[in-house]
Amino acid sequence: MKDYPEALDHMLAAWNEPDASLVRGHLDKALSSNVRFVDPSIDVSGIDGFEKNVHEVKANIPGAVYSRASGVDSQHNFHRYHWEIHQDGKLLLSGFDVTETDDEDRVSCVIGFFGEIPQD
Repeated sequence: MKDYPEALDHMLAAWNEPDASLVRGHLDKALSSNVRFVDPSIDVSGIDGFEKNVHEVKANIPGAVYSRASGVDSQHNFHRYHWEIHQDGKLLLSGFDVTETDDEDRVSCVIGFFGEIPQD
């Protein structure tokens, strides 16, 4: 039994959806209307901006597979987990997200980090 909102699974499904016309359906199930998505390469707000980013990243890395590489640790509407992006069976990028959900269990903010946490 999972102890995190289903919205996180819908958000991941959007990244892995092979049919571009179906990406928005996953995002509508996952995201609040004013969602903010931030990582080292982008800072965008709203479902439209999030969707545009998904399509652009997928176009730049055709055939990539996006996966959660850990369990989900949740507390007080915050969720953290590791993720990976593979292409042709090779790891391209890993990192972790801290995701916030609203009172309707929709994702309101994703803060993503690439790679491992640097050592001092």
